[in-house]
Amino acid sequence: MTRIISGRAGGAVLEVPPKGTRPTSDRVRESLFGALESADLLDGARVADLYAGSGALGLESLSRGAISADLVELSAPASAVIRKNADRVRTAGVHAPARVHRANVTTYLAASGAEWDLVFIDPPYDVGDDELTRVLIALAPHLSPDAAVIVERATRSPAPEWEAAGLEPERERAYGDTTMWWGRPHA
Repeated sequence: MTRIISGRAGGAVLEVPPKGTRPTSDRVRESLFGALESADLLDGARVADLYAGSGALGLESLSRGAISADLVELSAPASAVIRKNADRVRTAGVHAPARVHRANVTTYLAASGAEWDLVFIDPPYDVGDDELTRVLIALAPHLSPDAAVIVERATRSPAPEWEAAGLEPERERAYGDTTMWWGRPHA
């Protein structure tokens, strides 16, 4: 069972797409969001959740004070699940917009005029290093000056190519077979 951990929609149960996604565990999300809150990166943030899966990362952000979330997912079944989950979070009292975009991530980034303060990138395991680098390059012009980008991948994966996108690594944290890499625009 996946749920919103804290905030206005804390406890709301989220559906998970039947296949093709790897939901971030509650334990990992709790640690991640604790770090985001202590760094004051959630309150008032404009969030993008790329490869959104169930939408748990973007919706957790809204529950904890983000002002908007763009949830990008190519899979039609997963996009439908994200819409249901966004409705559940809205019903629980979160009224910030959760916009679901059924699109390829790089295509969406090329067409979008949005700017974000916090971006989650949690690609499927079959997304290769070169594709992840292309996503980071396409994302870079959409980042606010103090934005944080968090990439979640298998621990056995190499670190993202931050420099190729004009970004710099900030930290990394392993949680068993999952690692979160944090990056930021160059100062």
